[in-house]
Amino acid sequence: MTDAPEITAERIAALAARLDRPVVLVGLMGAGKSTVGQRLAALLETGFVDSDAAIEEAAQRSVGEIFEQFGEPYFRDGERRVIARLIAEGHGVIATGGGAFADPETRALILEHAIAVWLDCDIDTLVARTRRRDTRPLLRNGDPGEILARLHAERAPAYAGAPIRIETGELPHHQTALRIMEAIEQWL
Repeated sequence: MTDAPEITAERIAALAARLDRPVVLVGLMGAGKSTVGQRLAALLETGFVDSDAAIEEAAQRSVGEIFEQFGEPYFRDGERRVIARLIAEGHGVIATGGGAFADPETRALILEHAIAVWLDCDIDTLVARTRRRDTRPLLRNGDPGEILARLHAERAPAYAGAPIRIETGELPHHQTALRIMEAIEQWL
């Protein structure tokens, strides 16, 4: 399936009216959560927020600095609190960090209060996309392809808990957003 689904403005408006909770995008770094999330929010005429950006704003430091100074468990605890706040604030589309949904407490929170959508992607595409930015703390010490493959194997069982899974691959962001809307429409 390479063509974008045909979704009219009327269908988009009807779907937006049916959404009673945020759409939370989960998946590995580089899967397109932030970029596709912005496109999805624009189509649904709702707000968008990236949880990593919200964490950095609240902490007044980068995710990498938080990881380095305090460690991953500390970061995941703060991440969960920020995601809970973002959901409570009613943001329409929320992009999460790659490890957020792998945390059992954060996953339970998202599944209870939002619509989780797993953006899945092949490793080669993830490597190509993540090379564009040097802000990924988990990719700094080793071969990115090996690290991403390991993370995918470790996290896929958690990501599979999302009721909706979309393969992103090389699809344009607009087509991916349309596929998400179509899947949510069927799921609701």
